[in-house]
Amino acid sequence: MEPASFPPATATTHCAASPAREGAKAATAQPERSSVVPPYWQRHGRHPSRMSSCSTDNGHATPISLEDHTAEGSEQCRVLWAKAVTIDDYVVVSGTAPGLGAYVVWNCTVETLDGGPMKIRKRYSEFEDLHQKLVQTFPYAVSSMPQFPPKSVISRFRPRFLERRKLSLGHWLNCVLLNPEFAGSPVLKDFLFS
Repeated sequence: MEPASFPPATATTHCAASPAREGAKAATAQPERSSVVPPYWQRHGRHPSRMSSCSTDNGHATPISLEDHTAEGSEQCRVLWAKAVTIDDYVVVSGTAPGLGAYVVWNCTVETLDGGPMKIRKRYSEFEDLHQKLVQTFPYAVSSMPQFPPKSVISRFRPRFLERRKLSLGHWLNCVLLNPEFAGSPVLKDFLFS
């Protein structure tokens, strides 16, 4: 499974719902979107209600327009420096006694926009520490992060569990690194370069 990759483009559209559409919406009882707006949308005047295509009064779908933020001078280009992260594999490091002091090291590759790949090795506890620091530093941005992979005391060294954790940590780290809110923060840089 490939890691989640999010291009540096944003979709914007403006929609006006027709009365027939409103009635159909009430009949299907769709759950409403969360009213929590990620902070980087607020600064750029975006709103979740404008983030999808819908019918206008004339019955035609409004096209989604994309903004290219890869130009040298764009604000997003200055903040974002990574394009993808993969967790390649893991190594179980044995403790001094059987079952005591053992831990897992995750080997990660960060693909950067300017240079070659950057290799990092981190323990689960370091990922967890980063998550806690991000929550403390950006309490308003918690909703823009996926759920952090939970701990497991019983199956923490089982290959099947470790493979699932590898995918979950990879997805979580991609969402953090490719978020302009977190990408330039000292918290993230400290995690990567310490």
